[in-house]
Amino acid sequence: MIRLIALNNPRMAQAFIDYMASRQIDIQMMAEGSGQFSLWLKDGQHQVEVEAELKHFLNDPTAARYQAASWSVADSRKSSFRYHSPSLLAMVKAKAGPFTIAVMLVCGVIFALAQLGSGNAIFNALHFPAFAEQKWQLWRWVTHAFLHFSVMHIVFNLLWWWQFGGDVEKKIGSATLIKIFLVSAALSGAGQYWVEGANFGGLSGVVYGLVGYSWMLSVRAPNLGVMMPKTLIGFMLVWLALGFFQPFMAIANTAHLVGLVAGVVLGLVDAERWKSA
Repeated sequence: MIRLIALNNPRMAQAFIDYMASRQIDIQMMAEGSGQFSLWLKDGQHQVEVEAELKHFLNDPTAARYQAASWSVADSRKSSFRYHSPSLLAMVKAKAGPFTIAVMLVCGVIFALAQLGSGNAIFNALHFPAFAEQKWQLWRWVTHAFLHFSVMHIVFNLLWWWQFGGDVEKKIGSATLIKIFLVSAALSGAGQYWVEGANFGGLSGVVYGLVGYSWMLSVRAPNLGVMMPKTLIGFMLVWLALGFFQPFMAIANTAHLVGLVAGVVLGLVDAERWKSA
């Protein structure tokens, strides 16, 4: 199933469901809480058609054709308002591709093993190369991104990874997300190691790589559909800046900054490449 949109007016949403049903396209409405109701498309082969029609509907939801569709399907509708609660797995998969989910699972498994007493062994196996004999252990350039040291640390990183990484993977593809992950993990790790040593870990450098990448694509190649609202860009940049000045938490600020710059460069390169193509 594909999540289309969330609305706060279930009756208006039902009109769109009825209209698409008259075109033999099945859409379900699910309650999300806080007065929001999401629309989910069951068959992905109709996604382009449905999203195009949804734009027309949102511009004029009271158009005659939508009201006529509601009347025509009223008798066959089992219940005017029967909402389904989406499972957590369905919600995650709706915005995440296979690589996004794989990274989330790896981070979760590694964090769980660390909490069960294997923290030191796992850190020693995966941290950024800190000694001469480790410099050719190439996995260390990226595996430090899988390390997390608290519940808050992993939850926030995975939520942002799911949000930004899932969007890139769904809109552009897994290969692009893998490239961003590898490049931003390696460069952000190198930057953090150069400033403070190898005692760090987490996806945040990659997350900021995705922020920079999505930011550039939303400005230079908006036709690709990877959008980064200005308010969200502002929030992430303010959070980055605050990290350098707060004395209370150990934050890999250099990793964030280098990851952001790496993402911006990758985004500019890809935007120009797609524009020229």
